[in-house]
Amino acid sequence: MSGRAWLVILVTVFAVLGCNERAGSRAPRDVTNLPPDERDAHVLGREIFELIDRAVDYRGSHRGRPGATLRQMGIESLTTNTIRRVVNVQREPVVTVSFRRPAGREIVSCRGDSQVLEQAAVHGSFTIMCTASSGAQRPMEVVE
Repeated sequence: MSGRAWLVILVTVFAVLGCNERAGSRAPRDVTNLPPDERDAHVLGREIFELIDRAVDYRGSHRGRPGATLRQMGIESLTTNTIRRVVNVQREPVVTVSFRRPAGREIVSCRGDSQVLEQAAVHGSFTIMCTASSGAQRPMEVVE
């Protein structure tokens, strides 16, 4: 084989290996090994991320007008485990998700805005503001 053929083979092999590595890094994160506060923040953060994504999508498809309520966007505000709220601050959605049964939880609620989408796209993680069961608020990082 010529040198050019070997180069093509090597480039192909490295490309395949790189794609597999990236695909593996996007697999769902195992949250069972996290400390309780990070586990709670991760659960709430994933829901916040999805809701903000849908709220921004709704705004984009309605000529810049944000949805006034989750119901208007076709989203339930109550799930079996969480209570969800959205408010718009200068047309930017701010989503709060709380556990319905906060007893025994380290983190009882978290909130985030559209910055989580940008942070996740750039860094692979995003920061949300969470409220602990003691009432203290602190930022928590959610890794995808």
